[in-house]
Amino acid sequence: MKAPTDTGRNRTGLKVSPQLAKQLVEGAAEGVPSGALSGAPLLTFREGIAAEADPLGTMPPPASVRGVASAIVESLKGQKANVLLDCIGERLAFERTGTRLYELLMAKIAGANPHPGGPSRVELGRIRDDELEHFQLLTSAMERLGGDPTAITPSADAVAVASCGLIQVLADPRTTLNEGLKAILVAELADNDSWRTLVELAARLGQEELAAEFQHALDQEEEHLALVRGWVASGTFGDAGLEPATTTEQRPAP
Repeated sequence: MKAPTDTGRNRTGLKVSPQLAKQLVEGAAEGVPSGALSGAPLLTFREGIAAEADPLGTMPPPASVRGVASAIVESLKGQKANVLLDCIGERLAFERTGTRLYELLMAKIAGANPHPGGPSRVELGRIRDDELEHFQLLTSAMERLGGDPTAITPSADAVAVASCGLIQVLADPRTTLNEGLKAILVAELADNDSWRTLVELAARLGQEELAAEFQHALDQEEEHLALVRGWVASGTFGDAGLEPATTTEQRPAP
């Protein structure tokens, strides 16, 4: 079975056919439609559209009368409550996707080229379970704030679109375990920063109980990030026939 780093019939570069390269460049230049916008005019056009466009979405109304009257919502009038609910909705969408990403990654273990310091299926399963627990935590938080966890908030919509490429990488049977881990690393980097923002937002809005619960999730996400970073490095060094630079610290069993 070929590995991605094996030399094969990759014909994507111009240097594969120097004789035709000049014709390709000239053809691309000639193929630009007459009157097509580019440079500063294109930027001005896009700025005009951005200034006039409606938002990606709006926040849904409270899920219940009880939610409107709750003490938490009463302490967070209007915009403040919506910003917090939107951020929770964003993380809900991302944790749902994260659970699926790790499910897809676990399927790649069987065909993986094992290297020292790489992940086991059990380790990936533990992180998958953490992501699911975080989803459940956020669902509970949304309900306690009077929101509807099944509604797609504007930020949830945006991160769902941004995550599509990661899902495509993990779902493709041709991608390797290490390529999947690199995609997961992108997700974990974004996840860590977003959880950190959510913790601080909840704390600054006076929701200390929520902030403490979110901090626990952030602690776990930081551990996930450290593990994935180590696995990516080990896989890359292993593909090059090198020993891991550092030993990935194994997560203790629950």
